[in-house]
Amino acid sequence: MVVLNKIYTKTGDAGETALGNGSRVAKYTLRVTAYGTVDELNATVGLARLHAEGETNAWLGAIQNDLFDLGADLCRPDMERDHEAEYPPLRMAPTQVSRLEAEIDKMNSALSPLRSFILPGGSPLSAHMHLCRTVARRAERFSVELATIESINPAAVQYLNRLSDWFFVAARVANGNGQDDILWTPGANR
Repeated sequence: MVVLNKIYTKTGDAGETALGNGSRVAKYTLRVTAYGTVDELNATVGLARLHAEGETNAWLGAIQNDLFDLGADLCRPDMERDHEAEYPPLRMAPTQVSRLEAEIDKMNSALSPLRSFILPGGSPLSAHMHLCRTVARRAERFSVELATIESINPAAVQYLNRLSDWFFVAARVANGNGQDDILWTPGANR
């Protein structure tokens, strides 16, 4: 259980922050950038939920919870030392990736195959899903880059990769199951 009685601590005033293992690093480090972008993604999902209903809203709520799990995972370095921790660190699980895949398959079953790239937009929910997709891709790029210099949980990167696909398919569903997608016309304005 997390208890936050005091919101400001002044411990970051010098440009450093604490990681999940208690070590302090500069706020501009790649690890902080990766989980900070996951936090940004969570905020964009919150905006999308303003336009979502029913099953889509419930799925987005589950994604928001997963994104907190993902942030907790990314903020904890030294995966290889997890067994030494007093409390087991929270790590993304392959089942979270599998759940996204099942949801993508369910949503995609009602869609016609794409014959062109689509432009982000259409309904308000679709436009927000596309914004979520692009922020998810950015979080993925930072996480992949981080993985080249430090060990991170492979399920974290897999989740982000699958999540951007989830947002793409959900954006099409939000556009009348793809009927209201805005198709790209190559060279239209030459």
